[in-house]
Amino acid sequence: MKAIDINCDLGEGEELQHCARDARIMAYISRCNIACGGHAGNAETMRLSLINARTHQIAAGAHPGYPDRKNFGRISLTMPRQALLASVREQIQALQSLAQEERVTLTHIKLHGALYNDAEADDALAEDLVQMFAQAFPTLCILALANAAVERAARRHGYPVLREGFMDRRYLNDHQLSPRSMPGAVIEDFDHCLTQVLALTAGTPFPSIDNKPLKFSVDSICLHGDNPQAESIARKLQQALQRAGYRRCR
Repeated sequence: MKAIDINCDLGEGEELQHCARDARIMAYISRCNIACGGHAGNAETMRLSLINARTHQIAAGAHPGYPDRKNFGRISLTMPRQALLASVREQIQALQSLAQEERVTLTHIKLHGALYNDAEADDALAEDLVQMFAQAFPTLCILALANAAVERAARRHGYPVLREGFMDRRYLNDHQLSPRSMPGAVIEDFDHCLTQVLALTAGTPFPSIDNKPLKFSVDSICLHGDNPQAESIARKLQQALQRAGYRRCR
């Protein structure tokens, strides 16, 4: 069977009961991106998320974002560049420290929310972030939107990168994600999500939001963990992929 890497943003609830739900999702994914105190998460949720990842034998990575818990990191912040870089570095280091205590080896970094979008649209911001990652976290890799600024910066620096695709988001004609404000930007029909997953994994054509054919491949598929139906979607996705001759990476 062919393998598909599936990643999910987890550890974003402040109550430990959210970690129990996250643990059930882990049964269906390849890697988790753990919120590390910027937009969400705290020492308890980080530690429990790491333990759950170790138990389920999936890869664990850091999920830093703008330090803005009030808005869950979903709004772009105007702040000095060095202060932003320091905040992101400290978030990753906080998770890394707990990971060492729990004998978990972090594998990757994935930016969160508005910072993810801003870095993918801004070559200078992407360059600064990747340069910092390469210096401070040389053993990790970056999970980044395929064909966008962070991937380009990572390749310039020789920093390992995993190209990410989205199962439930429409793409623009230039291979970038369509803004959520656009009608039809979010794919709600599961069969259409599955079709896009298989196309992105195999590098076969699929339609853009304008119905024009796109064709590119990715290394990992994002499953959104903040969806109330995430566990059910993850289970359905695994079952559908098995029927199509795929298994999740472990």
